[in-house]
Amino acid sequence: MLEKTFDPKAAEPRLYAMWESSGLFAPRTEGAAEAYSIVIPPPNVTGSLHIGHALNNTLQDILARYHRMRGKAVLWLPGTDHAGIATQMVVERQLAAQGNVGRRDMGRDAFVAKVWEWKAESGGTIVQQLRRLGASCDWSRERFTLDEGLNAAVRKVFVELHRKGLIYRDKRLVNWDPQFQTAISDLEVEQREVDGHYWHFAYPLADGVTYEHPIAFDELGEATEFETRDYIVVATTRPETMLGDTGVAVHPDDARYAGLVGKFVTLPIVGRRIPIVADDYADPTKGSGAVKITPAHDFNDFGVGKRAGVQAINVMDAFARITTAGAPDLPVEYDGMDRFAARKAIVARAEEEGWLKDIEKTKHVVPHGDRSGVVIEPWLTDQWYVDAATLAQPALKAVEQGDTVFEPKSYEKIYFEWLRNIEPWCISRQLWWGHRIPAWYDADGNIYVAETEEEARAQAAGKTLTQDEDVLDTWFSSALWPFSTMGWPEDTDDLKRFYPTSDLVTAADIIFFWVARMMMMGLHFMDEVPFRRVIINGLVRDEKGQKMSKSKGNVIDPLTIIDELGADPLRFTMAILSGTRDIKLSKQRIEGYRNFGTKLWNAARFSQMNDCARAPGFDPATVQQTINRWVRGELTKAERQVSEAIEGGRFDDAASALYRFVWNVFCDWYLELAKPVFQGADDAAKAETRAMTAWTLDQTLKLLHPVMPFITEELWAELGRAGAARDEAMLLGAAWPVLPDESVDSDAEDEIGWLVDLVGEIRALRGEMNVPPAAKPPLTFVQPDTTTAARIERHRDLILTLARVSEVAVSEAAPEGAVTIVSGGSAAALSLAGVIDVTAELARLTKEVAAAESDIGHVMKKLGNPNFVDRAAPEVVEEQRAKLAEAEATKARLQAALGRLAGL
Repeated sequence: MLEKTFDPKAAEPRLYAMWESSGLFAPRTEGAAEAYSIVIPPPNVTGSLHIGHALNNTLQDILARYHRMRGKAVLWLPGTDHAGIATQMVVERQLAAQGNVGRRDMGRDAFVAKVWEWKAESGGTIVQQLRRLGASCDWSRERFTLDEGLNAAVRKVFVELHRKGLIYRDKRLVNWDPQFQTAISDLEVEQREVDGHYWHFAYPLADGVTYEHPIAFDELGEATEFETRDYIVVATTRPETMLGDTGVAVHPDDARYAGLVGKFVTLPIVGRRIPIVADDYADPTKGSGAVKITPAHDFNDFGVGKRAGVQAINVMDAFARITTAGAPDLPVEYDGMDRFAARKAIVARAEEEGWLKDIEKTKHVVPHGDRSGVVIEPWLTDQWYVDAATLAQPALKAVEQGDTVFEPKSYEKIYFEWLRNIEPWCISRQLWWGHRIPAWYDADGNIYVAETEEEARAQAAGKTLTQDEDVLDTWFSSALWPFSTMGWPEDTDDLKRFYPTSDLVTAADIIFFWVARMMMMGLHFMDEVPFRRVIINGLVRDEKGQKMSKSKGNVIDPLTIIDELGADPLRFTMAILSGTRDIKLSKQRIEGYRNFGTKLWNAARFSQMNDCARAPGFDPATVQQTINRWVRGELTKAERQVSEAIEGGRFDDAASALYRFVWNVFCDWYLELAKPVFQGADDAAKAETRAMTAWTLDQTLKLLHPVMPFITEELWAELGRAGAARDEAMLLGAAWPVLPDESVDSDAEDEIGWLVDLVGEIRALRGEMNVPPAAKPPLTFVQPDTTTAARIERHRDLILTLARVSEVAVSEAAPEGAVTIVSGGSAAALSLAGVIDVTAELARLTKEVAAAESDIGHVMKKLGNPNFVDRAAPEVVEEQRAKLAEAEATKARLQAALGRLAGL
């Protein structure tokens, strides 16, 4: 007999160990089995399981378990990312905490060895946590983006792309982290809104030039008054960058400055003569309409500088200190000054010399390193780049022609927009942990790119060489993930069988950082897309729709949830909420789906108590009892809904179909309808219903297993102790139930549907009329047709029990003091005279209608206010609309109840 409750703490580790040792996580070896493959988005080796991981990996596991049960050779390939900057930071902090020397004192080889040591000791944390979630990956194929095989693949890709001119070295602007001394990707930049200032500086016009600047305007915006100026005003939030200014830009259609284009200003402090240029980047409606151009320290200015042909002068070093190394015209007193100290000094000098015209307070967004927390500096430096624009063309075409599809399709827009406007991809990082760039330099600065140092030396004809100190961007090795993990560049059996992969499940924020780059690399090196479908999961937020953050205290830790409630409720919640871009999650929701598991557990206990067990040779196609034919049809429809939803990547629809069948159909109705049979004297009906209950439970466990694997596996084992032996020892390896269309019996569906609707209507009426639970008013059917009359006779006992009525009668007219309902085309009257206080109920319902109307008026007033609709967050507006719909539905229901009572 089952225990009273399922104990996930005891069961989950035991069940997972059983699964993993069974070998069933590995693909089937039968050559005829259809392949299904999916590669895990590799979490950082430094990471710990967060709620986003829980969502993403739950959806992947649903796919893997489902397709495995469909008899396919399933490869869910796991692994972790070496996470260059994050891992290096962890180890450096660990060394500092232990009082050891820094990495530069240790030397590169010793430091890298220390990182590998850390990885061996602590790098498997998230892999173990994925097991706790129930992830059925093939751990025997686990990969690491820095393992030997992937290192060989990375070197080969780099060399081949370089040979084709698709990797090159260039001097361009990058996001520079002055603390970590490395370029970082856009994804590693955190945009923070901060309080700041606009400093308005007057740059003097050179060569004695003056112009008439408008200072007053009429109602049409035409200038009516001018003043003669020998300067032009620019505004900046970063005064320190003015030391690198090489131009001032105005809009080509800005009449104020039309006569100044081609003239020059003299840069204060420096004395540098810089041109005034016309460029669309300058916005005449913002500030003075003139902007300073610092090509070496601003991404927009870099583009203006290219178009205008002005010089890019680097005035900062790798530590974001002012340097005269590339700008000999800078005053020496600024050399070595920290950028923020330089800012103060420049503002003070501008004020002292009179060219500071205004200081304007502002809030603006400033980029910070997500790991270091310091302000990121756009910095002009030599780096390695990929010609992404060339590689993007096949990747664009593949999605345009449907070789790879996105679910939901709307996410294709993000993919297309990025690829059609793609910039060169900076792939070098000034770190020690990562794939070292396979490029060597001789004393004259010549570059030799090769897969090995021996090949490079052969190219250099014996010259002394030094390898490039930089490593590759982590995303570079991740871009090769779908094929490098399967053994490329070797022509392996896994590549032949499992590439291209079937699905990729990932988040929208890395469509361009990862998905697009995998498409580019897969098409270039494999001549085939890396995956047929990309399923984009939403972002998990708190119950109010706010982003989770430690500072807000609204983070839901999946490991804590698993400790308290088990993995299954978390997984079911992730699945059923997965249909929206912003998933509103609360612990209460997860607790609610724990109750769903408890409902199933109790149903299994009930079946055991009533001796339900698999019968030898039982064939559900031969059942005779109406309830058994009905539940067979409902199960068949549920299987179709679940299968189609999972196949279509609609995990929320699959979970909803499962919930409806398990809770509403099987537990609430079928088992209730079966009780009188179990307690009756018809042995044949009893035996059939016991066998049908056991069979239905087995099929239900199979359908639910991909979403809630632990509780279903436990029930599979426990229920397997009684009755005929099953073919499958473990649910993990069981076959998915595929039931024939003939399993749906329309006659049984109509009959039980009539009964369910009737009881549901009566229960709803009792609730609306405030009928006491213990009261059993009589029920009268009014002039039922022949079919209904026969149903009444067959199900009289069930109606008495389920509807809680004292008798079931048939009459030509409804009795006095009865409220009539219509269900399934039949009229039935519930006699409430003497059961409820009609006057009191009329008063109560009238009061509740008034309250509903008040709620409707309050919400409509909000929604009718354009300021609220335009300014409130979309989720707040949507919440108000949902409240309005609910209040209107409540009012309609209450008014219907009032109408019924009025006739008494």
